[in-house]
Amino acid sequence: MDIAIPIFDKLTALDAIGPYEVLSRLPGATVTFVAAEPGPKRTENGMLALVADRALSELTEPDVIVVPGGFGTRPLASDEEMLDWLRHAHEHSTWTTSVCTGSLLLAAAGILNGLKATTHWLQLELLRPYGVTPVGDERIVREGKIITAAGVSAGIDMALALAAEIAGPELAQGIQLGIEYDPDPPFKGGSIHSSPPEIVELVRRRADELA
Repeated sequence: MDIAIPIFDKLTALDAIGPYEVLSRLPGATVTFVAAEPGPKRTENGMLALVADRALSELTEPDVIVVPGGFGTRPLASDEEMLDWLRHAHEHSTWTTSVCTGSLLLAAAGILNGLKATTHWLQLELLRPYGVTPVGDERIVREGKIITAAGVSAGIDMALALAAEIAGPELAQGIQLGIEYDPDPPFKGGSIHSSPPEIVELVRRRADELA
């Protein structure tokens, strides 16, 4: 089972690495980081690089697609090489998924037209111009073989749900235990619905500064 994670400069590392840590543990799975050109792709802050081992053209029909997000998705939303790859790969995939603003690339490719989807809470309204109904109160949204996850850490939830679909809930629970995924954060929050208004505003300002 070939699992392709397309990466690019200015991606969010956990969007790709979280699902990788789950899906790489599936029996018979081969997870490959792909890009327009092989080589290192640096994260949004430039401090970390993930390496694409293969070009998009070398893995055109994976069984599973996982599209991560990050500020680098913005220019890719008009990059026909990436969008054409997504369209073709989606036609042949068993599962097409995204994490955070990776869903904006699926939307730009026309894959989410007429469907519900989610993304990072700050960017939900960017889905609407593509004919997508944004869902802001669910960490995972499934539409047939398409699964979109909300921001960053939600990619782990999505990958575990996908693992259960592929290999059964028992194995997925085993993976969850193996990576000791039992979130118990030190603060109540982590969602726009549960965080204090001043924290929400702080994050909005910070995002504006980074954009």
